[in-house]
Amino acid sequence: MLTIAIDLLWLRPKKVGGTEFYIRNLLDGFLQLKEPFHLFLLVSQDNKESLEHYAEDERITLLETKVVSANIAGRILWQFFCQNRFLRKHGIRKCFIPVYCRPLFNGGITYVNVIHDLQAAHYPEYHPFHEIAYSKLCWWLDIHFSKHIVAISDWVRDDIMKRYHVKPEKITTIYNPITVNQDEAASFEQLSEKYSIQEKEYYYTVAQLIPHKNLNTLIEVMNQIKEQKIALPRKLLISGVNGESRRKLEEQIRDRGLEQEVCLTGFVENDERNALYQYSRAFLFPSVFEGFGMPPVEAMLFGTIVIATDKTCIPEVTQGKANYVKDPYDVEEWIRVMRNPVDRIGEVDFSVYDQMKLTRKYYTLLVKMLGD
Repeated sequence: MLTIAIDLLWLRPKKVGGTEFYIRNLLDGFLQLKEPFHLFLLVSQDNKESLEHYAEDERITLLETKVVSANIAGRILWQFFCQNRFLRKHGIRKCFIPVYCRPLFNGGITYVNVIHDLQAAHYPEYHPFHEIAYSKLCWWLDIHFSKHIVAISDWVRDDIMKRYHVKPEKITTIYNPITVNQDEAASFEQLSEKYSIQEKEYYYTVAQLIPHKNLNTLIEVMNQIKEQKIALPRKLLISGVNGESRRKLEEQIRDRGLEQEVCLTGFVENDERNALYQYSRAFLFPSVFEGFGMPPVEAMLFGTIVIATDKTCIPEVTQGKANYVKDPYDVEEWIRVMRNPVDRIGEVDFSVYDQMKLTRKYYTLLVKMLGD
């Protein structure tokens, strides 16, 4: 039987973007498995409440630590120096960590890690020195001390192999499971009043407010549409957790006089997000760097046309069926593509994101690497 710990100490509810949706989708998939397993979820004092419902299944036990996830430095130090002892104390010798962070040494524990991307290596200018140093240390530890690594796309897998010369047999690609409940949608009439939008007369995007998401380019796109009176919707909604770019984006919106045209919604619940996906003219995804990129696929699941960049994994994950902008920073190109997008959603094979298919891939891999 598969008996392992899953480290969730890094999880700060509603603060870590796509990685939170990924792990919750995966855990929800485990709840539906018939195969034998027992999971010990390592939880913190400030994320335990959001994870307690998993313990309603007798196959899942929550192990609360003294960690406060919001105290990132404290969490890292505890993981480096205390986690192995904590696991051994509870008779656990095998641990799955669904992100790249891990203890400095194995300490009698066998680890499997997930690397979602090597962003800090590609865009060091977007990260303080300590974040870059920590990321590089953990990637090195993953490569040399973890028994196996999961990459969330072939692009990420190839990037890791190229940069760290990892043997192919040590790294496996498993896509992120994507689930959207198409019946879970807020009233569009209420959203219309809340955001001053009309059906198919606004654009939508979901992203953390951080530099490589390239949201400032979309604001310039909306500015040009307004100034030149281009016959396209003049409303853009941006949903996402806060990031270091929020203040700059707000200043850009004010400086361009786009307070009525561009709205930063902040975090939205699934039902609101789903409705905004469904009724938008198109979903815009200007990111220049992704390890996977779940929002474009979620939008496609609602039948919404996607316009995205062709950078990193985005064409792979969208199966070449979105509309692509080759120069992410070219406002004119964005507008050209937005004028005449092509609908190829009917050609997408959505089964490759299926929650249960991917959960079973994880289960099979973890049994192989961490099973009794």
